[in-house]
Amino acid sequence: METRQQPQQKNTYRQNLVLITSFFILVSLSFLLALFLAYKFTQRFVEGQFDSEKAKVLDKTIEPYNEFVNSEIPKFSLYQGFLDSVSIAKVSKDLFRRYSFVNSLVFYDLEISNHKIITGLTKDHFSAEFKSIYKFNKHHSTELLYSRKDRVFNYAPVIESDFSSALLKFISYVEEVDTNRVTETSQIFNTYYSINDNKISFLNVPRRQEIRTYKEFFGSEKQAPSAVYEQDLMVFNLNPAALRIENTNPQLYQHISIHSFMFDSLSTDRRHYYTTGISLPGAFSDYQLYFISSRDFLNREIYRIFTPLAIGFIVVYLLVLFIAFLIFRNLNINQKLFKLQYDFINNLTHEFKTPVSVIKIAGDNIRSSDSLTDRERLNYGRILNEEADKLNDLMTKLLSFTQLENKSIKLKYSTINLEVFCQNLVDAYHIKYPDFNVEYHIEDIEHFETDAVLLNSVFTNMMDNAYKYSPPGNKFLNINVKRQRKSVVFRFIDQGIGIEKQELENVFKKFYKVENEFNRHGSVGIGLAFCKEIVNFMNGEINVKSKPGKGSEFKIVLPLRKN
Repeated sequence: METRQQPQQKNTYRQNLVLITSFFILVSLSFLLALFLAYKFTQRFVEGQFDSEKAKVLDKTIEPYNEFVNSEIPKFSLYQGFLDSVSIAKVSKDLFRRYSFVNSLVFYDLEISNHKIITGLTKDHFSAEFKSIYKFNKHHSTELLYSRKDRVFNYAPVIESDFSSALLKFISYVEEVDTNRVTETSQIFNTYYSINDNKISFLNVPRRQEIRTYKEFFGSEKQAPSAVYEQDLMVFNLNPAALRIENTNPQLYQHISIHSFMFDSLSTDRRHYYTTGISLPGAFSDYQLYFISSRDFLNREIYRIFTPLAIGFIVVYLLVLFIAFLIFRNLNINQKLFKLQYDFINNLTHEFKTPVSVIKIAGDNIRSSDSLTDRERLNYGRILNEEADKLNDLMTKLLSFTQLENKSIKLKYSTINLEVFCQNLVDAYHIKYPDFNVEYHIEDIEHFETDAVLLNSVFTNMMDNAYKYSPPGNKFLNINVKRQRKSVVFRFIDQGIGIEKQELENVFKKFYKVENEFNRHGSVGIGLAFCKEIVNFMNGEINVKSKPGKGSEFKIVLPLRKN
């Protein structure tokens, strides 16, 4: 029952309240500022990605177009101008199937010579004439626009314009080309390709020998009639809206569409939407990819990136608070330990000083007295004996406590008769405290193998506390001993002053006590702590139940030793 109130504990916390509050506010403000800056950084990062990642979408979307221009169209040169309507029809079907953006193909079957012609294009003795023109549509039948043989004239001016544009470039190239040198790729592209709005024209690339022959057509007035050379001109009409848009970043771009530059993107409410655009290349240069995402949609991406950062900051914040709590708790524990040690020294000094003072007074009286009566001699002897026992008991208890904590002693088992053990203690305390009423009851067990010395220390501490903390006229203790399965249960039930509920968890702490009217003579605060240490050393357990003003019940459970 040796407990101690802590009236100065509140003052201790109050002294640190300003520092604790200041630290908590500073850490919390830093945490909130870090969260705010992290969110703003994430927001700017996502918005920056919204503007920069569009190039990847463009590259992926325009990939089939680049393949068509750089790989498929040059294959027509392999036919060396000998394509006809049947073969080009098969080729066109394959192109329409593989490239959704190719709407139609206009095929010109040309002849190059130095002959005089009626329709076509002539410069000096160079003549280019189309024998037939076919148009292959994606979703319609093939159209015959012109046939010299069948005298079909069904082509529009735009058809003749495409022909003239492509052949004029070719004629200029033939006039200036150096046939002794390999033509560069860029020059071939500029000569044989014509890229306009939604349209690509391609004239198949002739062999170098044919170029030399064509070049000779720009010469003297008199030339023998040449052979007729076959050339093919293909005009591909493209539809940019049919491009398959590849959204490589669906978490950023909610909607992607293709619009002309005339599209009014300002009609989109900028308060609720993010928008951006990027131009399409080549034949689609009048169009752009238009990206639009609602702010709510983009906020989900912001929160997706921000959430791990926020969790990281929260973990760091809680870790800092936890470390601060540990530091603060350790400081308080150290402060409490310092006060406990201070109280322990004071109490121990008092405990030693009182018996020493009594012994000194008794000794001085004996020394200064000329003669002592038998009664005085017996009285002084009793006083000296009692005070010496107090000092010896205190020193023994402190020494045993230290040995138990350091595990420097061993249990010395012996078999005791519990009836005899309890009766001897009751008789001794009846002699010591005549007003102390102690009863005991033993059930289902007679002998118990244990360390009798340590068990005796537990009993004497329990009986001393029951007597010390009970009011006069009601000093009563009931001891119940009962076997329970493989254990022996000891209950010490008194009718003393009891223990406050908030103190129950502290009663077994070393140097812990509470000052009250029943504790005027002082206490070192190791009695119950000593009992708990003994019980733990004997592989048992101890607990307490108590009500202020009603009394306390201490329960000790010790294991039966296996034979």
